[in-house]
Amino acid sequence: MPVNPDVLVVGGGVIGSACAREFARGGMNVLVVDPGGAQGQGWQAAAGLLSPQVEAESADPMLELGLAGREYYTTQVEELEASSGLSVGLLLGGILNLASDDAEAERLRARVAWQRQHGLYCEWLDADEVRTQWPWLGECDGALFAPNDGALDPSKLVQALILDGNRLGVRRVEDRIERLEFAGDHVIGAVGRERYPSGRVVLAAGAWSGRLDGLPRPVSVEPVRGQMLALQRPRSLQDFIAFGQHHYVLTRGDEVLAGATMEHAGFAADVTEEGLAEVKAAAEAICPALGNIPVGRSWAGLRPGTPDGLPIIGPEPRAEGLWYATGHGRNGVLLAGITAVILQQMMAGEPPLDAVLAFRPERFWSR
Repeated sequence: MPVNPDVLVVGGGVIGSACAREFARGGMNVLVVDPGGAQGQGWQAAAGLLSPQVEAESADPMLELGLAGREYYTTQVEELEASSGLSVGLLLGGILNLASDDAEAERLRARVAWQRQHGLYCEWLDADEVRTQWPWLGECDGALFAPNDGALDPSKLVQALILDGNRLGVRRVEDRIERLEFAGDHVIGAVGRERYPSGRVVLAAGAWSGRLDGLPRPVSVEPVRGQMLALQRPRSLQDFIAFGQHHYVLTRGDEVLAGATMEHAGFAADVTEEGLAEVKAAAEAICPALGNIPVGRSWAGLRPGTPDGLPIIGPEPRAEGLWYATGHGRNGVLLAGITAVILQQMMAGEPPLDAVLAFRPERFWSR
């Protein structure tokens, strides 16, 4: 490359692209190296949900980070859309988590109470209230409703991050990084078909992060396949997002999206009859109006999962200049922007959010 970058980002999905843009906004010379194509990338298995309150349990370390991730979009999306010229479809109209039985209703009620005690806006709706406001939904025993949760279009977000990164001078190269290079305990670059020198490398390769040679420790990230489908939207359906039975349904434009499976299927990023049947059945249970509508399209992506379900964010203690931004699982879209901000702050020597300590790389294989 003509100029060695201040920071080399390995991976150009939603996390890598968000990091590259944020670093460039801070004045860094940034190079992104990505294999190219969207097949299997984690954001392909995402509906773009911004749902920290719907999914988090009490005292969950992901809650604080998730709330910060949602806040990032509410404060930054206008600037991103204006500078990239592309709308990301942000809608924060609330998300329902439907209770399928008395036991789940009790659990969700407790979650509502805990969140309200900690100053978060969250409501419990009984079955009649749900039926009145969302008459197209299936039978339930009430629902948690998080009015400030919502969603955006993940493909549009990735496009916008790339476009604005390009505007800011981010360079992108299509190549698959195979290994990292070190001089002693300092990272000095990465190697694919070509060699890319840099004294600062951010590993944001999603499900492939642990497959690089030369890593100073095993990176505990494995692919978790998510299959999704889209249906033609019935005219009777107003905008809504609802969780139920570990799946979700949301409206976007003239489609209804439904997802997603959680499968340990290696790096196979294809859809299966069994997976689509699971998602379709769950979607019909949430919204019976979808029962007679054929699947319009389907796809799958590979989420980067970790053993404890938490992302890996921060510096590698054993190698100066190596940073991690991976393992975000189902929350890559929600956490992309705030992960980029956190890394830039840490690189500048600023203290991160207290919650980030739970995501430090050395929590795995610390010896």
